[in-house]
Amino acid sequence: MKVSEAVTLLEGQFFSGAEKAEREIASACGADLMSDVMAFVKDRVLLLTGLVNPQVIRTAELLDIHAIIFVRGKAPSRDMIDMAEESDIVLAGTKLPMFISCGKLYEAGLKTGGTRAI
Repeated sequence: MKVSEAVTLLEGQFFSGAEKAEREIASACGADLMSDVMAFVKDRVLLLTGLVNPQVIRTAELLDIHAIIFVRGKAPSRDMIDMAEESDIVLAGTKLPMFISCGKLYEAGLKTGGTRAI
C-alpha cells in the first residue's frame, strides 16, 4: 500500500511531505507510547499515533519510519513539521480514532510486513 492510499482511506490530509506519498508501506503500528513503537520493528512502517510532540518525530527517525498519521484530529506543531521535513518524514492526519484507523488499514490489506534486525 502507498502512503497516499492510506491517507485517502482514512479520509485524511497531509501536513507535509505529500510529494513523497507514493512511498510503499508494508505494515502499520498504532501506538501512543513511543516505547511500544520501539518494540514494533518492521520495514516500511506507517506510524499511527495520537501523541503530538517532538518525541514522535525523534522515534520515527531512530526507527527509519518515513510516514506518520496523527489520529483523532490531532495536528503537529510547526516545529514538528519542520523536524519531519528535515528528516524526510511524511506527516498526515485523520479525524478517525486509532481503532477505526487501524481496522480500515487492516481490512484494506495492510496486514503484515517483514521484520528487520535491530
